[in-house]
Amino acid sequence: MSPRRSYDQYCSAARALDAVGDRWTLLIVRELLAGPRRYTDLHADLPGVSTDVLASRLKDMERDGLTNRRRLPPPGAAFVYELTSRGRELLPVLQALGAWGQGALGERRPTDAVRAHWFALPLLRVLEGGGPGGGVGEGLVEVRLEEGRFHLHVGAGGGAVYGDGPAPGEPDATLALDADTCTAISRGESAVADAVRDGRIEVGGDGPLAKALREA
Repeated sequence: MSPRRSYDQYCSAARALDAVGDRWTLLIVRELLAGPRRYTDLHADLPGVSTDVLASRLKDMERDGLTNRRRLPPPGAAFVYELTSRGRELLPVLQALGAWGQGALGERRPTDAVRAHWFALPLLRVLEGGGPGGGVGEGLVEVRLEEGRFHLHVGAGGGAVYGDGPAPGEPDATLALDADTCTAISRGESAVADAVRDGRIEVGGDGPLAKALREA
């Protein structure tokens, strides 16, 4: 475990950066907001991180009370990492940071990796009321992009706020759209209602959440 480093400044922002200011830490939090993850899964969804750095960051995060490491019961019997309640409190921090960074996103570069679920947090922020056309209610939403599928727990309390892959059960609504539309909505350049009306988002489902999305 690396020695604790500190800015040694009596300032809450400096104290926060003592814990999460190292490279990769907040991106590990982004992945763990989907729920418990194995080390191999984390490494696969954090292209560019070395195994040594990832192991070091996870140990530091456990020391700082952001994560726990536990063994799954049989037949899994693998170790997984998960956020503590303090770690989950970083969700609005990541969403605010993502909103701030949208202007620098620009066009995707040939060297840029992408995972479908990386769109989850900005889209969740909008659907929960943090952008135009937001505040659509609560429920499980499956999002279908060309790059893959992920699901969102809109209005969820504690626990996972999104997950990679199809919804684990029958979703309350489905959204089929492309990455450009998802990016435009996340940036506030397009409202969900406008994208639905223009046919850039196809909404599936018959329940209240699907209806709210169609009428957002």
